[in-house]
Amino acid sequence: MHTKFRALSLSHKTAPVQIRELISLDEESIHRILLKLREFFSLDDVLILSTCNRTEVYYSHDLDLSTEIIKLIGLEKGLSDVINYLDYFEVFNKDRQAISHLFRVSIGLEAQVVGDIQISNQVKRAYQTAADLDMAGPFLHRLMHTIFFTNKRIVQETAFRDGAASLSYATIELIDSLTSNIYQPRILLIGVGEIGEDVAKNMVHLPEAKVKITNRTLSKAAEIAEPLGFEVIPFENCQEAMNEADVIVCSITKNEPFLTKELVRQFDIQSYKLLVDLSVPRSIETSVEDVPGVVLYNVDNIRSKATAALEKRLASIPSVENIIEESIEEFYSWKKEMMVSPTINKLKQSLEQIRQEELARFLKKADQKEFDLIDKITKSMMQKILKVPVVQLRAACKRDEAEDMIEIISDIFDLEKVKIEK
Repeated sequence: MHTKFRALSLSHKTAPVQIRELISLDEESIHRILLKLREFFSLDDVLILSTCNRTEVYYSHDLDLSTEIIKLIGLEKGLSDVINYLDYFEVFNKDRQAISHLFRVSIGLEAQVVGDIQISNQVKRAYQTAADLDMAGPFLHRLMHTIFFTNKRIVQETAFRDGAASLSYATIELIDSLTSNIYQPRILLIGVGEIGEDVAKNMVHLPEAKVKITNRTLSKAAEIAEPLGFEVIPFENCQEAMNEADVIVCSITKNEPFLTKELVRQFDIQSYKLLVDLSVPRSIETSVEDVPGVVLYNVDNIRSKATAALEKRLASIPSVENIIEESIEEFYSWKKEMMVSPTINKLKQSLEQIRQEELARFLKKADQKEFDLIDKITKSMMQKILKVPVVQLRAACKRDEAEDMIEIISDIFDLEKVKIEK
């Protein structure tokens, strides 16, 4: 029986955010779980992916270890009742399903925002972690590099990654384009509700920016800002921070405008100041654009841009899925070949051992010329003997009958006793 590639997945499609938060794993937890999986189950092809939207484990093993893996996650997270969360996990126990799911996740087809490029980078980091711990064998290496190549094809051949398809990322793209001529632009984010928090997390895509965050509840601002390396500003110091900022992103709930034309008039605007209003109802007076140097964008301007990009991405999905299917077929062909490779190597070694033993037995008194001739003849004979079973094994791969053929050839040539030389 060959080792199967499997996966288990808890994601935004199967579990609410409260459950995803409980199961989410940081880098250190992932390290510990990977090491335990190697120690307890001798796994050497494992990938653990954990983001705000999903926690997934991909692995190769003869047996379904999903329950054991979930228990390990529960042990790591201190969840004594983790068994109650089993129904939130989707389990993929067939090679094709697990491989296809990893492709779709890595490319962004399963993301909340279709085509989200962040997931591709997160998968690369997960793979790097596995590789650093020597828990990525030839199978996983080949699979991941096939996925990375597929990703490049999709970028080059489709519109799947064109434009920003989420409100928060469209905001980041807007800021990036309008501050491209400013060295280390100063950005102030006011409010870290759902949208504000998402924008804050996407600010990491502006590595040169100096980001400050403020919120009515200071502890909430600190909770978001500190892991990202951003500065926290007390809400009462907001006006001073607004005056200093090149960009103000406002995402607060207020019945009347928070930034008024009169307030903005007081700012010392050297060249221009970008104001981004992500609040509903709006928190910045539209008349602020009357102030020289002020540029205002609201949620409708940005959302229309994001919606247009999303429509292009959705239209590209059939092309993306065709490219993925081609890559899976190519990978699957390699996987089948890899499955029979140990049997072919054992067969070669078994026949070579017989050949060497017979040469040693009958050519003790032969001179070098005779030995070289017979050595050449027997090598040629061995290659011809090997040809038929090797061709049959590869043909069986294409018919999905490799396991039966491996068993037959192993029995005929007694290959179980042959150890592959490295």
